[in-house]
Amino acid sequence: MKFAEELDLLIRACYPLIYIVTCEEERAEQALTQLAPERRVYTWDFVEGYTQVGNERQVARNNPLQALEFIERAPDQPALFILRDFHRFLEDISVGRKLRNLCRSLRATPKTIILLAPRIQIPLDLAEEITVIEYALPDFQELSQEMRRLLPPAALGGVTLEELVKACQGLTLNRVRQALAKALARSGLLDPEDLELILEEKRQKIRQTQILDFYPTTAEITDIGGLDNLKDWLVRRGGSFSEQARRYGLPAPRGLLLVGIQGTGKSLSAKAIAHHWHLPLLRLDVGRLFAGLVGESESRTRQMIQLAEAISPCVLWLDEMDKAFGGLDRSGDGGTASRVFGTFLTWLGEKTAPVFVVATANDIDRLPPELLRKGRFDEIFFVGLPTRAERREIFHVHLSKLRPQQTRDFDLERLAYETPDFSGAEIEQAIVEAMHTAFSESRDFNTADIIEAVSQLIPLAQTAQEQIQKLQEWANSGKARLASRRSLPREAPKG
Repeated sequence: MKFAEELDLLIRACYPLIYIVTCEEERAEQALTQLAPERRVYTWDFVEGYTQVGNERQVARNNPLQALEFIERAPDQPALFILRDFHRFLEDISVGRKLRNLCRSLRATPKTIILLAPRIQIPLDLAEEITVIEYALPDFQELSQEMRRLLPPAALGGVTLEELVKACQGLTLNRVRQALAKALARSGLLDPEDLELILEEKRQKIRQTQILDFYPTTAEITDIGGLDNLKDWLVRRGGSFSEQARRYGLPAPRGLLLVGIQGTGKSLSAKAIAHHWHLPLLRLDVGRLFAGLVGESESRTRQMIQLAEAISPCVLWLDEMDKAFGGLDRSGDGGTASRVFGTFLTWLGEKTAPVFVVATANDIDRLPPELLRKGRFDEIFFVGLPTRAERREIFHVHLSKLRPQQTRDFDLERLAYETPDFSGAEIEQAIVEAMHTAFSESRDFNTADIIEAVSQLIPLAQTAQEQIQKLQEWANSGKARLASRRSLPREAPKG
């Protein structure tokens, strides 16, 4: 149900106390006024009080208790009482008690109290009295209407209205107006370069949440060595977020869970997906969701979801999910981790916004079973140790970037043969080590230097052999799709 429909239903049903979560106070108040034009609207804040009541001004200024007493004395006529930032006073015993008493009497009247606040902060003794609804950031349609109102047609230079609206998704209307004013002040016209100014506003907004990171990436699909099944899957879905795909009736892809050994390219794949699909990449550090105050962790989770959906279409990257949500039953946090996970899991299964979730994990045993159920992700891929052919490709990718003119001088077949059980990250480290050796001797590095560096490295496959074997057995049992075109048998070490 949309915000306006839900709020209208609650008001007509005589819900006495409605808590609207929004950081857009002005926009929310305009929506309330438009929603109930037949009702009188009173607005209160701590500094100004009720700004105008008849011939009086600043009624109940600096006094939240008097603000509630005013509501009690007001005539029993249809009215909305908007209380700004009132969540800060709910812990006061007199304010809390007065609100509970008011809720009893207002149920039989057409008067409704609206609390406007940027976050949820509700004491337990008021939880049963308050109904919470969230006012989402402006959607594509609302932003389009605002653009048409603000911009004359001549202002659109080298950008289309659709491109401009997509760039602004995830911003408040106030930030959109500021970004457009900044762009127009520079040249008077909006061109592709001005989209970067708008994206910077978006990055600033995301930074302020301290939950999500706007992650710039230049990684290409071709930067991934091997993993052909995974790359084919991604390429086939590259156009699934377009308007043409929506008209075709194609649902947007939901997401991927990449399970496998450390250093095999899972994180690189997440970056390459966003770049290849031309979508913004948001990185979620799950640890930032957890806060000390009761209820704040759940509030941050909802804020993260709201922001990701507002910016959509986008890629949401959760790295090492097994560490974030592993051991939920053993956590001693009063159930906070379980509630946060439950909120995220529900959203993952029911989301309709085009947010493509890429989650990575190293230890399948630590992942809650509910996460692996069909419908959470489009596909679960196992990313194992690269085969000999894939190792050759990985060497080629790295050496092509470092020595594009001398790549043919390296014996890639020999390097692939000499690195059984090496992951992509370990191959990269061997090349870096070889470069250090050669640089210290004032010469360029070669195949022999890399082989020498390889001989000094102990791959994770040897130090964590039992864990890796268990992962491979899990993948081969048919519980995940192999990211490589062939199964990944363990190769016998050289010698």
